[in-house]
Amino acid sequence: MKMEGIITPIVTPFHRDAEESINYEATKHLIDHLIDHGVKGIFILGSNGEFHVLSEEEKVAYAKAVIDIVDHRVPVYVGTGCCSTKETIRLSKKMEALGADALSVITPYFLKPSDEDLYAHYKAVAESVSIPIMLYNIPKATGCPLSPQLVDRLADIENIKGIKDSSGEAERLQAYAQIAKEKDLQLLIGSDSKISYGYGLGAKGAVAGTSNVIVDTLVGLDKALKEGNEEKAKKLQNDIDVLRGVLPLGTVPSVMKRAVELAGIAEVGPARRPVRELSAEDDEKIKEMLHYYF
Repeated sequence: MKMEGIITPIVTPFHRDAEESINYEATKHLIDHLIDHGVKGIFILGSNGEFHVLSEEEKVAYAKAVIDIVDHRVPVYVGTGCCSTKETIRLSKKMEALGADALSVITPYFLKPSDEDLYAHYKAVAESVSIPIMLYNIPKATGCPLSPQLVDRLADIENIKGIKDSSGEAERLQAYAQIAKEKDLQLLIGSDSKISYGYGLGAKGAVAGTSNVIVDTLVGLDKALKEGNEEKAKKLQNDIDVLRGVLPLGTVPSVMKRAVELAGIAEVGPARRPVRELSAEDDEKIKEMLHYYF
């Protein structure tokens, strides 16, 4: 499968109830909106999807619902990375059985494994399933970067087909891009500020969190870059910064979720505690930001 275009790492909608339960109706509204506006993939259980605060039972139930809602319109990418290899394999097998098109496997977090540890981890996970696997590098959240030397070795494993880089490091991105050119590996940009830069290096797609809110801007940027319309691409790339400018108002993904709600896209609810809801003052700042786009 081709990992390309704008892939939205969707926020996981929750009800404002005591259990902070998953809102499946809002999930459908969000997914239908994104697919109608041209995204090329739905990515669930990523960092914007709050995978770290969902139980395994919730992850499986949510993935099943999303795969049914998407109904083969675009590929569904499912995050299955856990701290232990055993748990990652167990979850990966469950998601493959449900019909996921590809798996995204984040590096183990809290630990600081060696390259040899990580190679054995990813090899074991890859061998446990037959669907494509995307490596997920986000060292600011995990403290565990994927070295280019390791990625070069991992790219030789048959079903490791892509890498999402959210490091925001130009040098690392260049190294990954070189590996992608030489091997059967697809590079996806995970830092929304680096999409144009990454496409310039040969990337064909982006896992763009901001597309939850400003999907037309992201889909337009992808199109402009692929058509070589530099002027339009430059404007759209800069436009993303208006949304990115308000994200520090709260802990991830509280601002993104509130922006989705205030834009009238879907009632995705708050982030799960300990992340708190935003203030009325913050809401006003988000509304002001949304006026730029809508």
